[in-house]
Amino acid sequence: MWQAFRNGSVYDLRSGDATVDDPHGGHPWGPERSVRARIVAWLLLDGPPALSGRVSSLKLQGVQITDVLDLAGGTVVPYLELKHCRFEKEVLLPEAHFTTVRLVDCSVPRLEAARVHTEGDLHLPRCRFHNGIRLTDAHIGTDLLLNQAVVFRDRHSKSVMADGLSVGQDLQAEMMETHGEVSLRGATVGVSLSLRGSHLSNTYGRRALNAPQMTVERTLYLTPAGLGNPIQSSGATPARGTRVQRFECVGGVRLDDGRFGDAVDLESARFTLENDQEVSLRRIQTPELRFLGEKPQCGRIVLSGAKIVNLVDKAAGWPGPGQLRMGGFTYENLIPFGPFPLTRRLEWLAAATPEYNPEPYERLATVLRNSGEDADAREVLLAKQRRRRDTLPAAAKVWGYLQDWTVAYGYRPGRAAVWMAVLWAVGAFAFGHASHPPMKPGEGPHWDSALFALDLLLPVIDLGQSSAWQLQGGWQWAAAILVMLGWILATTVAAGATRLLRRS
Repeated sequence: MWQAFRNGSVYDLRSGDATVDDPHGGHPWGPERSVRARIVAWLLLDGPPALSGRVSSLKLQGVQITDVLDLAGGTVVPYLELKHCRFEKEVLLPEAHFTTVRLVDCSVPRLEAARVHTEGDLHLPRCRFHNGIRLTDAHIGTDLLLNQAVVFRDRHSKSVMADGLSVGQDLQAEMMETHGEVSLRGATVGVSLSLRGSHLSNTYGRRALNAPQMTVERTLYLTPAGLGNPIQSSGATPARGTRVQRFECVGGVRLDDGRFGDAVDLESARFTLENDQEVSLRRIQTPELRFLGEKPQCGRIVLSGAKIVNLVDKAAGWPGPGQLRMGGFTYENLIPFGPFPLTRRLEWLAAATPEYNPEPYERLATVLRNSGEDADAREVLLAKQRRRRDTLPAAAKVWGYLQDWTVAYGYRPGRAAVWMAVLWAVGAFAFGHASHPPMKPGEGPHWDSALFALDLLLPVIDLGQSSAWQLQGGWQWAAAILVMLGWILATTVAAGATRLLRRS
């Protein structure tokens, strides 16, 4: 191993038998494959110089490292790469400085690396961590890789504790499996964060992914990965016949106050929640939210205060009444994936407002109007008035039903014209059979039942007929009813026109 370190070559102790060499298997490794952690630390921190023309590095394969590997606070210059290795006890790297660290397909009891600093990558693919990972306030210069890693919980039910983590480029944790909370509070990722095909599970607490105030400069992927050789996780459509593994989360998700430069992608994501758990996206900001996952059967989806430019969604992805919260949720464009009729969109709003709230309706109407769908926007505002009517006292409800039945609160002005025409025709026919002595004999216009009925129907406008002729008996009641109906129609149409002008 000494010579391999000075030469920069691989020190390989594998037997060639895949079963025996499996670092996660139960086959014991004897002392012939063991190296003391103290020797490894000595080589890394104060090892011999490299041979002439070579670069020193520690590359081990199939080695069992006994005791605790403690590099806390040290500065490690040589390149470190351990493959298919077993660690007898935990690995301590807090506040250590490295160039690049690669642990590939290793069995590690626990990785303690708070405030670790790497100039290059930290690679931990296919490793198994039996008591969790701690990367609190760590700084990774380029990429952090956790692809296909399996991480079990520590005594605090945390599997990955990485609050304040900073990654210069990508954080890839694709096909990862965790059993405990993944905590990324306040983490910063310079490019993208990918959890494609991962399975996060925390049956010991409320959340499986806890990442409020996280910043991702590009995209957060909670999407499927294609299982092939190699694994396809670029986001492209998998080849025909490729088995796809979706992102699954058993437990709550918290992304509150997150900032995502390009998108949050939830395509085909599956969330298994308890009744008191949430997928919380409160106050997130991103140009695009792709809400294309499976509808959760329990729990809640919370988008309160989120600011989105493009909302890409599908009708089947949203939960039912009581499971959706959208107070203060703003979006500028709706991009439905598949059929999403207006009736389903109104059900979406009703599910988000178990108690009447006008803001979601007004937001949807504004978005529809800005996209040129004025008729749909009016239908949304009509639905808002109907929801509001349910909160009013009995007398106001009666008035509301009357407005709805006649002219649909002014959002269907064509109805008013039809009612006016019907009432005018009925009035003209009826008053044609009425006795009508003049108010002042010899004065006034010539009697015309059609103009008389129109004069009664049109408020404010005076055609000179209603003031020139006097009806008697029951005809006076008929005239009063016609005047009242005319005022109702005119008032409702004027209110609707005022709302339209105010929105314009």
